[in-house]
Amino acid sequence: MGPMKKIDEDALAEAYNRALAHEKAGEIDAAVAAYHEVLELDPDDHGGAAVRLAALGRGETPPKAPDAYVETLFDQHAESFEDILVEQLGYAVPVLLRQRLQALSLGPFKRLLDLGCGTGLTGGTLRDMVEDATGIDISENMVEIAHEKDLYETLYVAEVEDFLEDNDDEPFDLITATDVLPYLGALEPLFFGAAENMVPGGILAFSSETLPADVLGDKPYMVGTHQRFAHSEAYVRNRLADTGFEVLEVSDINVRMQDGEPTPGHLVIAKLKG
Repeated sequence: MGPMKKIDEDALAEAYNRALAHEKAGEIDAAVAAYHEVLELDPDDHGGAAVRLAALGRGETPPKAPDAYVETLFDQHAESFEDILVEQLGYAVPVLLRQRLQALSLGPFKRLLDLGCGTGLTGGTLRDMVEDATGIDISENMVEIAHEKDLYETLYVAEVEDFLEDNDDEPFDLITATDVLPYLGALEPLFFGAAENMVPGGILAFSSETLPADVLGDKPYMVGTHQRFAHSEAYVRNRLADTGFEVLEVSDINVRMQDGEPTPGHLVIAKLKG
């Protein structure tokens, strides 16, 4: 199978819709079989079948959501993204982040790297605290909207971990990743990549979602409902320590409202040791 294998879109849509219908009806075995059909038709997994299988407890938890899935998800929602996130889901992480940075007397900063910048909610909220802002997002449609707002000096369309590995720009003294961790399982590549692109003493600030201890158990992370990765606080702290960061603060926050329920999470501010 070469990389140019054409996807049978009709068969894919049929299998995906069948999987969703079985899942909704509680017919888990049938849903799992249909999701496996989906993956055979589309190995890049634009529909996120791998995370849906993990959410059903029937597949290995992938190390992160498939790039093709995250890109498709955000490209589709780019136009309505801010309205949905801010107005409907009550997403206030950028404002909370700004408040915590100020409370800890951190900043002003010379260079911001905003990972998963989306339409620029975090970049816009922190704009007056930074001299120079760079934004990265996997979704070209999102980056176009951010570009129209003129919030960043530099914007790239890239997957976060790839960018951190390849980037040769001047190092940053503030790296933010709001609403990025729900699409990542394993956090080493993110934290290690951030450390590699930072000045000593630089600040890494990010949000993550979590689940109650009776659901998460002793797992470092798992795919929860809504196909989003949840991380344990202990795992986040361990991985930060492993990659050379000192945790300055972990705040319990409500990341968003979903189906009228708050989504518990953490807002983490860490400092790269000198």
